[in-house]
Amino acid sequence: MLSLVGLGLWNEKDISLRGIKSVKNADSVYVELYTSKWHGDLEKLEKMVGKKVILLKRTDLEEKSNEIIEEAKEKRVVLLIPGDPLIATTHVSLLLEAKKKGVETEIIHSSSIYSAIGETGLHIYKFGATVTIPFSEKNKFPKSVYETIKENKSRGLHSLLLLDVISEKNKYMKPNEGMKTILEVEKKIKKNVFTKNTDVVIFARAGSKNPLIVYGKVKDLLKKFFGNPPFVIIVPGKLHFAEREYLEFYRVK
Repeated sequence: MLSLVGLGLWNEKDISLRGIKSVKNADSVYVELYTSKWHGDLEKLEKMVGKKVILLKRTDLEEKSNEIIEEAKEKRVVLLIPGDPLIATTHVSLLLEAKKKGVETEIIHSSSIYSAIGETGLHIYKFGATVTIPFSEKNKFPKSVYETIKENKSRGLHSLLLLDVISEKNKYMKPNEGMKTILEVEKKIKKNVFTKNTDVVIFARAGSKNPLIVYGKVKDLLKKFFGNPPFVIIVPGKLHFAEREYLEFYRVK
């Protein structure tokens, strides 16, 4: 059996009781920490579950997924994943391959940014498509990100913008970088979708004891320091009066 178990948003304390039981019953336990910033401690997690946890690199999961699936044909294999197991498409692909090969699978869900964004006061059902802002490359601009925001706005929907991660280099995009990247696209396309006067929400360290929520215009947030990752940026669409009232508690003065 192959079990994908969510670690939750912040640290080893966020894994569910069902997830712990699955790990304790496993023959092999792997963890990937490259799809999101995780603030847990692997040694503490191992003591908690009484198992050795093998850390996988991005290449291990992408290039050696067949080995994990083959192992799961005969053994109980658990893959631990930050947040919820099926948010990243790479895990959905792993699940699909396992199903094709007749391997029994199990999903144990956990908290993720998709549920945590409700903490901002924005209504979950009013979010449109989600998109990731990639680290910028020379002469390459993420027009798809810009177009997604534009499409969501046209429908009155909020846009959740995830920020790029290169965990192998301990590199996590800051909100300031993300906003500057989209402003560069605005300069080229000029459709008034994302300007310095656009209202945005910065949500940092969701699931921690000290999360940060800041609301204001891009021009007022560009030079601010938001602390440690992870971060997301939200571009609100048409606000319900209750959403607007809630966000005012976080407006930059």
